[in-house]
Amino acid sequence: MAQFTTIEAEARERAGKGAARATRRAGKIPGIVYGARETPALIALDPRAVSRELHHSGWRSRLFELKVGESTTRALIRDVQFHPVTDQPEHVDFQRLAAGEKVRVSVQVVFVNDGISPGIKRGGVLNIVRHTVDVLCEPDQVPERFEADLGALDINDTVRWHNLKGAEGARPAIGDRDFVVATIAPPTKVLEVAAEPAAGSPTPAPVPAKGAAPAKAVAAPVKAAPAKAGGGKKG
Repeated sequence: MAQFTTIEAEARERAGKGAARATRRAGKIPGIVYGARETPALIALDPRAVSRELHHSGWRSRLFELKVGESTTRALIRDVQFHPVTDQPEHVDFQRLAAGEKVRVSVQVVFVNDGISPGIKRGGVLNIVRHTVDVLCEPDQVPERFEADLGALDINDTVRWHNLKGAEGARPAIGDRDFVVATIAPPTKVLEVAAEPAAGSPTPAPVPAKGAAPAKAVAAPVKAAPAKAGGGKKG
């Protein structure tokens, strides 16, 4: 059974940028609910409730019940507009869910048992191709997440669509192949090659080891002065 998160909302009467700014000045976040062949509804949301849901992973596939007065609408968050400086949510778009009408939703992929993967233990690297997978499903069968088990994977092994757990009742948007979600790539080796001195350049002096006494300078040999001619006594 699908789980729904309830969000309290208020109805808004006016649309447009001016009305949206007035809603923000009142401490609320403007939003809209559309879809299911019904007239779009304008709502105002508590910013604390919106931020709380956005801080949870997988919010794009989470199912919500919007409670406006006595009425309740089941919906998905389709889009969030953020302030360019503060990064706070400024507007939220919801899509209504209608029974029997399939919806396209992006579901997060969670990777488990990486600590016991033989390939990762041998130095392999997890290369994630898709962090989310788009699927088509009934509103009451939207998966909260997919699990990819890495426990038995070795180097060069792959995780494909059919390997994901929790995909029952969902059909992938990519239907023509069993696409790759992640791979265990071989380890990358970095070889350090010492640079050779250019031809004709002086050979650098060796650097003494740490703590070693500096080498003593060798004195140049002193040449003897030449003997003076006629140094004997006259007879």
